[in-house]
Amino acid sequence: MATAKKPDSNFNSIIADCLGCKWTILLMKHIDRGVNRPGKLVKITAGLSTKVLNQCLNRMMSYGILEKKSFAEIPPKVEYYLTPFGSDLQKLLTEIELLQIKYFDR
Repeated sequence: MATAKKPDSNFNSIIADCLGCKWTILLMKHIDRGVNRPGKLVKITAGLSTKVLNQCLNRMMSYGILEKKSFAEIPPKVEYYLTPFGSDLQKLLTEIELLQIKYFDR
């Protein structure tokens, strides 16, 4: 796997631009749980198109949340993984989700 690159922007940009997308948090959760292939991500995420998926994945890579592993196969195969930064961010998002469940989803 390629080493994670440093995010292109500051943390506030990541929150506003990347986490503000309605798909990002859900995609991060799926990838954290081992769903790494784009076709599977589209299949298990109702309402998500391939075009929007690719935009989200590219945005998350530009912020250093994801890394992409390409395989030299025919047909081409790619998988996405959380970077160490993405993994830490996912842990924070899980804690926020637990707060939501505790205080709002009664």
